[in-house]
Amino acid sequence: MIDAFLGHSSGLVTERDTKPTEAGLEGTMLALERAYLREHLEATNNAGGFDWIWKTARPRLRFDHVLLRKLHELVTRGILEDPGRYRRQQVWIGGSAHVPPVPREVPGRLDEMFQELPRIRDPVVRSIYLHHRLVFVHPFLDGNGRTTRLAANLCLLSAGYPPIVLRVEDRRRYYAGLEEADFGRYKPFATFVLRAVDEGLVLFLSAVQTERALLPLKELARGTSYSQEYLSLRVRQGVLEGVRIGRTWYSSKHALAEYARSIRSGSRTR
Repeated sequence: MIDAFLGHSSGLVTERDTKPTEAGLEGTMLALERAYLREHLEATNNAGGFDWIWKTARPRLRFDHVLLRKLHELVTRGILEDPGRYRRQQVWIGGSAHVPPVPREVPGRLDEMFQELPRIRDPVVRSIYLHHRLVFVHPFLDGNGRTTRLAANLCLLSAGYPPIVLRVEDRRRYYAGLEEADFGRYKPFATFVLRAVDEGLVLFLSAVQTERALLPLKELARGTSYSQEYLSLRVRQGVLEGVRIGRTWYSSKHALAEYARSIRSGSRTR
């Protein structure tokens, strides 16, 4: 699961990150070498950042400027000259109509966010709010996306949730959701993150309790006398424990064994 997060988070570093350009170096060996070095540092730093949030997470963790700057320092160490420092120039987000606040407004906007976070009781909603507001403010010159995704996962981990994985192949929906939220339409982004939370729980259960791990009904039906359609019917009838994530129904080997046991005992009919 950690490998999945690291790989996908690095892959999401695209148009919504603001990066300084180096005119004249493109197409040269030096530019390629620097690009490879940066990619290596980003991957290494992201791994270190994930390890740090895993160790730092705890109930009622307070988010503040020190914590945010620490996260940014971890993901941009060796890449930026001043990791952990808020930007001192205006930035624009490629492909977005939203213009982040001017530098002098950044600390105040973050103060508002830090004050609002403890008031949000639901940890998933708190994580979604934190995720969007950090991208909205764009407090750093570079590395905002990676810092934000680590901060949002730290919020979830502190509340006892497993981390979420935002898949590279979903990046268009990810950025489209952020863009909608920039203008007050939060439902697409919230729905996107909630699906990722569901999938994170499935991955976590698969890793720690294989018999209780959620499996698609198509996969669960293999090697049994039941068809996918039959299991789907029983889940929808409420006699087989299951859950719908996106468009797919899931259950577990444990739930199916319990269902089969109830059939044999006569407490439940087919």
